[in-house]
Amino acid sequence: MTDDPEPPPESKLTRSKERWAREGKFLTGKITRPEDQRLPPGQHLTRDWPVLDLGLTPSISRERWRLDVYGAVENPIFWNFAEFSAQPQTQFLSDIHCVTTWSRYDNLWEGLSTRDLLMACRPRDEARFVVLHSHDGYTTNLALEDFAAEDALLAHSWSGQPLEQDHGGPVRLVVPHLYFWKSAKWLQSIEFLDKDAPGYWEVRGYHNRGDPWAEQRYSSD
Repeated sequence: MTDDPEPPPESKLTRSKERWAREGKFLTGKITRPEDQRLPPGQHLTRDWPVLDLGLTPSISRERWRLDVYGAVENPIFWNFAEFSAQPQTQFLSDIHCVTTWSRYDNLWEGLSTRDLLMACRPRDEARFVVLHSHDGYTTNLALEDFAAEDALLAHSWSGQPLEQDHGGPVRLVVPHLYFWKSAKWLQSIEFLDKDAPGYWEVRGYHNRGDPWAEQRYSSD
């Protein structure tokens, strides 16, 4: 287990996004399903990959990076990057949907699938949720079934190159079927819990799950 840093001070972006939650900004009221439409309601397509964070960009080399997996698991894990890379590696092609309304198609990720991680750490029967802890103090929560999605992974590479620092390198979570704030950057540790524990944005007005096709942007949705 690692000692997580304190959350960073409020930034202009943080204040803006909290205001959007209060105002219900970007909501269309439409609901589509993945099989009906590739672009979720209220989203627009971009070829760029915008950089959004809490105002801090941790600089962590692969040599210094560690991943701790602990809590309601039979086999706690404490890997360095070499040990992480020695695990089964998987590639997935998936789309990104950010709650700030941009989407980006066809992102090629490489890393450790969350299902392979679950096989390694063996969650106990009471485990129902995970909390992702990041090096910038960020946290976000996921139901275990969302974390274990077929195309979810801990990514170290994007489009055949090491994941850039601005986008969460050395390692970030990628859960394509949820809004991208659930895919924590600069991953430091994963905590398995028997009870839910809402994270940074979830306690600031954002939806606890974040399904783009149900337009679950805010906690009042």
